[in-house]
Amino acid sequence: MPDFTIRARGEELMDDLTLASDALRQNLDELETINTWLGGYRVVLNALHRLRLTFPTDRPLLLADLGSGGGDTLRHIADWARRHRLPMELVGIDANAFMIAYATEKASHHPEISFRQQDIFSPEFRRQPFDIITCSLFCHHFPEEELVTLLRQVHEQARVGVIINDLHRHPLAYYSIKWLTWLFRGSYLVQHDAPLSVARAFTRPDWVRLLARAGIGTYTLRWHWAFRWQVVF
Repeated sequence: MPDFTIRARGEELMDDLTLASDALRQNLDELETINTWLGGYRVVLNALHRLRLTFPTDRPLLLADLGSGGGDTLRHIADWARRHRLPMELVGIDANAFMIAYATEKASHHPEISFRQQDIFSPEFRRQPFDIITCSLFCHHFPEEELVTLLRQVHEQARVGVIINDLHRHPLAYYSIKWLTWLFRGSYLVQHDAPLSVARAFTRPDWVRLLARAGIGTYTLRWHWAFRWQVVF
């Protein structure tokens, strides 16, 4: 039984950047379904709505989604921006070449979205400014030291704001996703990674401590259904 008082340290199978298979494609499809069922996209869209008055008015807003995976979050952002007639240039950043190819294919009807295979900690990437940086189900993949570095970095890179959407480490969230992925016969990847993602995720005190270590004093931290944290700074 996991100790929910601390973050788990095990590695998810999807952390393997060489992973490229039909099972990974199935897993990305499954994650999109899970996010749709459990309202995961609303966390980001709600934050964008709150920030929209600060968007530039003389050019399209430039948004980067770090660890963009299958690109599903960006597609939902693009659809939201179209509904609100907000011009945006959306960039997905991922280190896995297979995911870049998959996401590009899925976003074929969204010309405002592009994808780049990059290391987010590289000097080349760190020199790139964006208006908004989003991280959806991405931060829990990092140990605390690297995550503090990432928080400092994106705080400097984003001209308008940073939006983080990640999981709440909680026994109910852990066992619910564990049994749901088993019940619906999910891929071996999702059955392994989904509960581990929850165990690697955060509580409110975790976020307060991490943001303080990163030197970020002004932020909002809100809990959203189902077991998600929304961090905006």
